[in-house]
Amino acid sequence: MKRRDFMTGAAAGTAAAVAAGSGLAQAQKAPAMMKKRIEMAIVTTWPRDFPGLGTGAQRFAKRLQDMSDGRIKVSYFAAGERVGAFDSFDEVASGNAQAYHAADYYWKGKHPGWAYFTSVPFGLTYTEFNAWIRFGGGQQLWDELAAGFGLKGVMCGNTGVQMGGWFRKEINSPDDLKGLKMRIPGLGGDVMAKLGASPVSLPGGQIYENLVSGAIDATEWVGPWNDEFMKFYEAAKYYYYPGMHEPGSMLSVGLNKKFWDSLSKADQTLVEAAAAMENDVMMAEYNAKNGAALARLTRDQGVQVRKFNDDVYDAFGKAAEEVFAGVVTHSPLAKRIHESFDKARREIGAWSNLADQAFVAQRNRVLGVSS
Repeated sequence: MKRRDFMTGAAAGTAAAVAAGSGLAQAQKAPAMMKKRIEMAIVTTWPRDFPGLGTGAQRFAKRLQDMSDGRIKVSYFAAGERVGAFDSFDEVASGNAQAYHAADYYWKGKHPGWAYFTSVPFGLTYTEFNAWIRFGGGQQLWDELAAGFGLKGVMCGNTGVQMGGWFRKEINSPDDLKGLKMRIPGLGGDVMAKLGASPVSLPGGQIYENLVSGAIDATEWVGPWNDEFMKFYEAAKYYYYPGMHEPGSMLSVGLNKKFWDSLSKADQTLVEAAAAMENDVMMAEYNAKNGAALARLTRDQGVQVRKFNDDVYDAFGKAAEEVFAGVVTHSPLAKRIHESFDKARREIGAWSNLADQAFVAQRNRVLGVSS
């Protein structure tokens, strides 16, 4: 074969291969290009740019849009921008919005089971929560509960063990709680009611004004990082720990069930992946920032950190058991949720006590670290 003929043939073959490759690439891209764009409105119970809770929800919204390369267009609405904070549930259940980011214990008035999917008194820590939801049957029970309201829940954040709250006066005995008006939602509020306090449920954006005005005498919120931002120290100086009411407060993305079912498996996985990442990132951020914030509160603001004594904690425990006894009579589903939670609390908690807690206690002893 002549060199010219060989080169001509090779060029033609190369061109054909390139054309074929280009056609294959276009064919491979076609399904992705044909995927429909999705409009998704997210409403929340948090003020815009509120550290941790609000910024975490915003991160999730942006991450989901970025992971879909903009194909899922997410419109984010902080509390009050589209609906009120506590109207988020109905906005999504009705289909007016596609998702909310919230603490599901806000909805315990609709069914007490919702409280278990944020936090309940003497409940699960962050790591225990993840184990229960993912491998202990928690997600299946959550799905069953949520489906009854036209929703689907996905874990999307955690704030860890919370502080017990801000008080205008010292709490030295259970009697000091009687008559106290305290902002505390969920089953924790029911525990305080058993002890003679008057629990008040307020969205985050309304707590400071009520505490400063004297409309409430005490409040729990989250922990040092968030509480410093809220300036609760301007109205109350006694800062108690540990919070029996929320040992590992899980935040969630609640999606309209019809919307969720309309998504492809790939898009459902995108939502779950974006939420799972925020579940990890939020907890890391709280752990990283709470310590420094607590140091500033005590050093610069004169905050007095106090520990609930055993008498008070024992009273919390007795009241919590009374609250749980009432929950299980609500419905068969409430009973099954509580029983599953309690099994996880005992079994996972036993391992945590043997492993994590024993190690941390010894590590801190050796290093001379104290609370």
